[in-house]
Amino acid sequence: MKTIAIIAMSLALAIPLHAEEEAEKDQPKKSDPEKTFKKKDKDGDSFLSKEEFAEGAKDAEKAGAAFTKQDKDADGKLSKEEFAASDNGKKKK
Repeated sequence: MKTIAIIAMSLALAIPLHAEEEAEKDQPKKSDPEKTFKKKDKDGDSFLSKEEFAEGAKDAEKAGAAFTKQDKDADGKLSKEEFAASDNGKKKK
């Protein structure tokens, strides 16, 4: 009888833990802006050119407009700070 009670209690404790893991799996993964920036920075100069920024974009025109909007100092390249201030590192639903 004690064995059954111990097993039941163990299962009762384990089920909520498993439910949390499943809930985390269902959440969209958020990208790390710094990792995304590093991946896009092909020449390693710590800035993103318009071409690096737009690479892989579905709509080059929209990517170009987004680049221009985010380039706050209008120097033709995005710094890590300018990139991180946007939502580029975040996945959208």
